[in-house]
Amino acid sequence: MAEVARRTRGGGGAARRAERSAISIETAKYIERNIPNYEVLSEEALEVIETNAETVLATIGVNFINNPAALKRWQDAGAEVEGERVRIPRGLARQLCSTAPAQYTQHARNPERNVVVGGKNLVLAPVYGPPFVHDAENGRRYATMEDFRNFVKLGYMSKWLHHSGGTVCEPTDVPVNKRHLDMLHAHMTLSDKPFMGSVTEPSRAQDSIDMCEILFGKQFVQDNTVMTSLININSPMTFDDTMMGALEIYAANNQACIISPFIVGGAMAPVSVAGTLTQVLAEVLAGIAYSQLVRPGAPVIFGAFVTSIDMNSGAPTFGTPEASLITYGAGQLARRMGLPYRSAGSFCGSKLPDAQAAYETSNSLNMGLLSGVNFMLHACGWMEGGLVSSYEKFVMDADQLGTLHHLARGVRIDEEAQAMDAIAEVGPGGHYLGCAHTQANFKSAFWRSDVFDYKPFETWSEEGARDTMALASLRVKRQLDTYQQPPLDPAIAEALDAFVASKKASMQDSFL
Repeated sequence: MAEVARRTRGGGGAARRAERSAISIETAKYIERNIPNYEVLSEEALEVIETNAETVLATIGVNFINNPAALKRWQDAGAEVEGERVRIPRGLARQLCSTAPAQYTQHARNPERNVVVGGKNLVLAPVYGPPFVHDAENGRRYATMEDFRNFVKLGYMSKWLHHSGGTVCEPTDVPVNKRHLDMLHAHMTLSDKPFMGSVTEPSRAQDSIDMCEILFGKQFVQDNTVMTSLININSPMTFDDTMMGALEIYAANNQACIISPFIVGGAMAPVSVAGTLTQVLAEVLAGIAYSQLVRPGAPVIFGAFVTSIDMNSGAPTFGTPEASLITYGAGQLARRMGLPYRSAGSFCGSKLPDAQAAYETSNSLNMGLLSGVNFMLHACGWMEGGLVSSYEKFVMDADQLGTLHHLARGVRIDEEAQAMDAIAEVGPGGHYLGCAHTQANFKSAFWRSDVFDYKPFETWSEEGARDTMALASLRVKRQLDTYQQPPLDPAIAEALDAFVASKKASMQDSFL
């Protein structure tokens, strides 16, 4: 089926006519930083953390549970295996990690949307994983497949978002063993941006590969990276067979994985910044090293999902200075390994897209930009500690991602930017509104929100005194109402439909 689709890809007259008539949705290129990274750790501190991480791996070790094949790979590589505990000699994990690429290109079905992950680049992807959704009209509720498709459409329509993401919400109205097929189908057909594969079971990772072979062609998938998927480590220092099984599938097929500890400081890691960084580095070293045991050169990302805990309630907290320091420090450790870095996002613990959400999200997004993050998952839509995908917050956050693009440009110092002609033209006591320099540059000089209200009080009041959530609701409706599906070769669309239908028919529904 995949080979049939590959041979017809791009050759249909109907597809070409659809492409010519379709409205093009503007997407900004991934961010290329022209500003320095913010570094909080001295050379001495970095060396201490790196030494301590190697000590953890060599003397304490990590667990690979229910995975005899992984234990065999480690033993053959020279690690000490005792039961499910793997102790990795000093230097071995870092040596294995050295074959991982410093950057890679993730291909989209629309080549104009390809992203380069690594270097000074920053790729922004939406929220991932919440079982609930929230909107102003219907409140908080379990997510459905209709919600999932809506979020994919909103992601496609968002100018500053480079990536369609993965589980933008968890559609609970579709059986657990089948929903990954519908989610992948939505990403592949409703958007032409890059996307993520399923990791909830190794066979679902294989389904992701098979569907990509239909979309891109079998050989193209083997030769290129078309998915970047999230592999979470069960901190502290435990690698389960489900996630590692998915990692094995993706690595073997040349697809990228984010190897990411899931850290809630004080619960899953020490309360200190240095102690948490030590554990993060040890876990990442072991996870990335294992990916290279599966396939040397497999693309990977050094991941760090970090938050702290409220010691009174036990709830996770976001936008805190401790989490920021860990994120900055982990960025330094990733760069010393020569690897792409994933962290940060639109994190908040608020139950509504309110002032708490705005403060915490702003702290988290700016931290991500300055810490050198290359792949930012959860860049928009995250609410209530990751339990909720919010429609209004999705478009509010996606709008604010434009500020990251503009900040990352840095300060121009060419002749036009120096504006000496403008200063001379206006002179003392004048104004710049009508001068030649302003007329030539006003359209692109300043970033402007597509959500916020800048009108005078009287106009704002006459229009209903709408707050930001109300304005965001209007934008959600406008974007969904004006959405147009990007063109896809009819033969590929038909082959994807047939694959999904066949896979669903081959198994009984399961909600476990």
